[in-house]
Amino acid sequence: MLSIIGIVMLVSIVALMMSRYFSPFVVLCTIPIIAALLAGFDFAQITDYYKAGVAKVFEIAVMFIFAIIFFGILNDIGLFDPMISKILQLTKSNRIAITCGTVVIAAVVHLDGSGAATFLITIPALLPLYRRLNMNPYLLLMLIGISASIVNLIPWAGPTGRAAIVLGMQPTDIWKPLIPIQLIGVFLMIVVAYIFGLREQRRAAQNPPLHEAHGVGEQIRQKERIHGTGNTKIPLWINLLLAILVISSLFFDALPSSLVFMIGTSIALVINYPAKKMQLEVIQKHAPGSLLMAIIIVAAGVLLGVLNGTGMLEAMSHDLLKILPDASIPYLHVIIGFLGLPLELILSTDATYFALFPVILEVTTHYGVDPLSAMHVMMVGNIVGTFVSPLSPAVWLALGLSGLDLGKHIRYSFFYTWAFSLILIAFLYILQIV
Repeated sequence: MLSIIGIVMLVSIVALMMSRYFSPFVVLCTIPIIAALLAGFDFAQITDYYKAGVAKVFEIAVMFIFAIIFFGILNDIGLFDPMISKILQLTKSNRIAITCGTVVIAAVVHLDGSGAATFLITIPALLPLYRRLNMNPYLLLMLIGISASIVNLIPWAGPTGRAAIVLGMQPTDIWKPLIPIQLIGVFLMIVVAYIFGLREQRRAAQNPPLHEAHGVGEQIRQKERIHGTGNTKIPLWINLLLAILVISSLFFDALPSSLVFMIGTSIALVINYPAKKMQLEVIQKHAPGSLLMAIIIVAAGVLLGVLNGTGMLEAMSHDLLKILPDASIPYLHVIIGFLGLPLELILSTDATYFALFPVILEVTTHYGVDPLSAMHVMMVGNIVGTFVSPLSPAVWLALGLSGLDLGKHIRYSFFYTWAFSLILIAFLYILQIV
């Protein structure tokens, strides 16, 4: 009975998350409680499960709040603008340089972990250049999407935070083994961009545009600053040094990652916005995005607390072991990793991490598969398709900014993106990360 209720609960969560009527917070909070009541557990027991689940995710939620505010401040003061401007100036009308520059810009801009911010900065800056040179705008979306997805493995981005909740680990501990995959991924994307740039170059030779670009103006979106200005006397290199110190601190584990970002945010506020009123307004500006992720994380703690406390997760895994062929079970995480992109088109990220992955981990653990290794395979297979999925709000923002069509975007990017995810999974094994 526990297994049946657990399956119905997870299917309901996935279905309701995919609907237009319920937010992930509402679904993750209410459905597990209803399921626990139907399974015969009383409110006192559910309270214990809630406390245990939320306690596991509390620090991760705090880290997300301050990490998003921290990188939002660095983005506002224009820390990345000089590099982006330089790349745009160097590329000019060289299509190969433009596609390779697109990858670098998208990877750097996505260091804040926000897909929306990445598209807001990169598309207005690069789309006029692509159109002026008669380059395929769907190529722009694909290059930005895959590059940002690779960087999205950082610990303050959503997927790694969700994985940390499921595994009960710190996000930084999940991220560190994946750093080589990120570096290889960005390098391979530059190679891919070179190939596509060469193809665009050859196509342009056959059908030259009416107007070549003779120079790149200031294409970067002007940053919306509080009262139009921050502390303009502070040179950017000080903020760059602060960013390096904060990120490097995550490797040493001397302080909890949440505290590192709290301190970093405090310093960034003081040096860039010396007035109290400005500091509060900056926090208010970035609070909605940071709190939204934190709220979902806390709600996910309720689901995981119920799954583990009631024994539903264990019951479902045992029943799944009886159904599946014995030969396939030790490789179930690999199968899910290989199907990561197709699954991303039908499941939201929250549904994938909080409904599907826990069951797969519970099953494969019985066959001696390391949970962290299994999660790495499933994460890499899934994450590359983040910005192809219609369930990602950032994708709709990108389509709105570029005026492009979702169906054409999926048709153009799907197989290239899926192939790229499989290559990265192969490198997980080649480098013996899993």
